[in-house]
Amino acid sequence: MDRITTSLLDEFSRDAFIDYLPEDKRFEHFAVFLALSRHHSETFDTAELVVGAGSDTGIDGLAVLVNGALVTDPELVAELAETNGFVDASFLFVQAERSSSFDSQKIGQFGFGVVDFFSERPKLPRNDKIESAAEIMAAVYKHSSKFTRGNPVCRLYYVTTGKWQGDPALEGRSKTVKEDLEQLGIFREVSFVPVGSDVIQRYYSQIKNAVSRDFTFEVRAVIPDIAGVKEAYLGLLPAREFVSLLDDGSGGIMKSIFYDNVRDWQNYNPVNQEIRTTLQSPTQRAQFALMNNGVTVIAKTVRATGNKFHIEDFQIVNGCQTSHVLFDNRNLLDDSVVVPLRLIATDDEDVTASIVKATNRQTEVKEEQLIALSDFQKKIEAYFQTFPAGERLYYERRSRQYNALESVEKTRIVNPGNLIRAYASIFLEEPHRTTRTYRLLVNQLGKTIFGTNHMLEPYYYAASALYRLEFLFRNGSIDPKFKPARYHVLLAARMIADSNPPPAPTTHAVARYCEPLTRMLWDPAQSQILFARAAHTVDGTAKGNFDRDHIRTEPFTDALKKNCANVHDLS
Repeated sequence: MDRITTSLLDEFSRDAFIDYLPEDKRFEHFAVFLALSRHHSETFDTAELVVGAGSDTGIDGLAVLVNGALVTDPELVAELAETNGFVDASFLFVQAERSSSFDSQKIGQFGFGVVDFFSERPKLPRNDKIESAAEIMAAVYKHSSKFTRGNPVCRLYYVTTGKWQGDPALEGRSKTVKEDLEQLGIFREVSFVPVGSDVIQRYYSQIKNAVSRDFTFEVRAVIPDIAGVKEAYLGLLPAREFVSLLDDGSGGIMKSIFYDNVRDWQNYNPVNQEIRTTLQSPTQRAQFALMNNGVTVIAKTVRATGNKFHIEDFQIVNGCQTSHVLFDNRNLLDDSVVVPLRLIATDDEDVTASIVKATNRQTEVKEEQLIALSDFQKKIEAYFQTFPAGERLYYERRSRQYNALESVEKTRIVNPGNLIRAYASIFLEEPHRTTRTYRLLVNQLGKTIFGTNHMLEPYYYAASALYRLEFLFRNGSIDPKFKPARYHVLLAARMIADSNPPPAPTTHAVARYCEPLTRMLWDPAQSQILFARAAHTVDGTAKGNFDRDHIRTEPFTDALKKNCANVHDLS
């Protein structure tokens, strides 16, 4: 392995807290991180996705994305299908080799393993992780009636420290792998991506550094000085130029640039169908700018040289639906299609939050969602960082906001989805809703979750509990069999530590309630005892049956709560 790749691998290993693993396993994690980060903008744990461990069918890493979400549980597929009304899935496979060259035979084995993964009668033995991934795959195809955007995408990444130089034998083998998968007739697109040392370095640099783009912006007006805004422009941007801002470099749309995912892509609802119809009509296409409210882009840095603009660390805070329709129909765009654009340069978070609220008022975004996804999250982010280094967590309000900070241990990053699940499990006592009927939790944003007057201590406790439990999973102190019931374990730990129900979240009493519990979590010996007791209680309640249909139900939660009442002495 060359010195640069070794250095990047070491840096990643420290950030991901896996530097204790042997180099070959660390490289598998690294390869999965590089490949998946091309298509998924939120922080994720590679430990959930590295599957190489014997009986792995020649696959080192495997990830399933459904409607932009990383799915590690088959139940979430049904939840996303019901919530969104469609299923847009992609399967990502990784083979990681530290060798300094690409191997035709191993490419063939990798391809055969992926084909076998989709077989109804697999020939190769499967380990537990491959079996779990296959259950998710089956759940995806069970909802094939909702493949409104087409069949799933299949992507294969073969990662080595060598260089891909167009060798005919390697090209031929990779082409055969693609053809074998295409012949299954279950994908709308299949890609084989060879990743050598130079590509590894480029991918890693792109992930660590802020997104930047260059474009030509001729038709514009300068907006007069505004407090908190460095510069701002209002104008019309050619649609083709605009689409170039969205491209992730591999033919997909960058999810990370859509601020806080306030509404995310709603597929072709009636409004989006109208936008598409306008683009499809040769006579109406030129009227696009007159019929669309446009897009608002906020960037930390804007540099203009004549009509050439360079932007860095930018977010699209309004216009998510317009952006997706334009990108999805980019083959229809011609010189007549222009996009109304507001371009604002500011690093003032209050100004950004105000613009997000104002520009989304005219949409169906609910007030409580805007509160939950801006003001209150900003408070959580600031509060988490007030703790000493050993107890500090980082709340990721915006996708990849900590990627460029080498001082941030990636396992300490908490994203909104995980915090919602942990808080609801511990304080609302609803761990069974973390995958099934998760949308019911989302509907509580701004009310029972992320309420404007809520104290911050319960959210820090919930995030700390999840972090400590995941730490114990990683070091082997808690059996991985409890991972499907992790949110039940969190509830059990809180109830065992203090059998009293939590006070109202808006009162100072809840802060006093959380203080000793949080101290216990950050004491290594006490937290290990606590979670061991919690896992034992979950195990006893499950009676050995960890089937999802058994443990992820309200009756199971009720039974667990009764059992926890008898286990509160940690002495």
